[in-house]
Amino acid sequence: MAAIRFLPMPRVIIESRFNGPPDSGNGGYSCGVVASAIEGPSVVTLRKPPPLERELVLATEGGGQAVLRDGETVIGEAIAEQLELDLPKPPSFDEAVEASKRFPGYETHVFPTCFVCGPGRSANDGMNIFPGRINERDLVASPWTPDSSMPNDNKRIDDRIVWAALDCTSYFPHAGTPAVLGRLHGKLLREARVGERYVAIGWKLGGEGRKLWSGSAVFDQDGNPCAIGRATWIALKTEQADFKVAR
Repeated sequence: MAAIRFLPMPRVIIESRFNGPPDSGNGGYSCGVVASAIEGPSVVTLRKPPPLERELVLATEGGGQAVLRDGETVIGEAIAEQLELDLPKPPSFDEAVEASKRFPGYETHVFPTCFVCGPGRSANDGMNIFPGRINERDLVASPWTPDSSMPNDNKRIDDRIVWAALDCTSYFPHAGTPAVLGRLHGKLLREARVGERYVAIGWKLGGEGRKLWSGSAVFDQDGNPCAIGRATWIALKTEQADFKVAR
């Protein structure tokens, strides 16, 4: 199953399955789409909500840069940049399972059909990453065992999906403040594979004004980092927040 459909010329379509808000692409997945045009770690800035099921132009530019456009409108920009991040000690898979039982989105979720963390998704459709607090640590964690419904190449999970895992996991350290992803600096270290067990974690890195900063990482079951990210979230203004209760 292809993660995105490539069309003649440098055009892509973000399929509706990969939504965050109901009518736009999941932020991390969309960042992965832009980052796919660049080798190595990159910083992706989202300028507009990524539209679904529409032909978008993904063009590379000089100096390790890429731009995703909807007509003349810039949706996202990426630039190659190394990432160094101090990582917390990862919890075990079993600890992540217990933490996930405290996922706040089970009670109230702004986007309950989000591809990554939406509890309102049908079975075998979303990623089922539900980060909850680790007791006595300023950390959220979720288990993740990608199944064959995830876009993959001979069981190797598509990189865009790993970018998506970095996204929502980085939000829930700030749970309670409705926000959307503005920027994600990602680095992929090891491939993720269908059927293997992973732990996704997120932690706060501070904030300023409406900007909320956090780190996230995906570890394999042996505690090796597979992907790391530094995220900037933009808190929604009161009139923008559309709370929905996940049932």
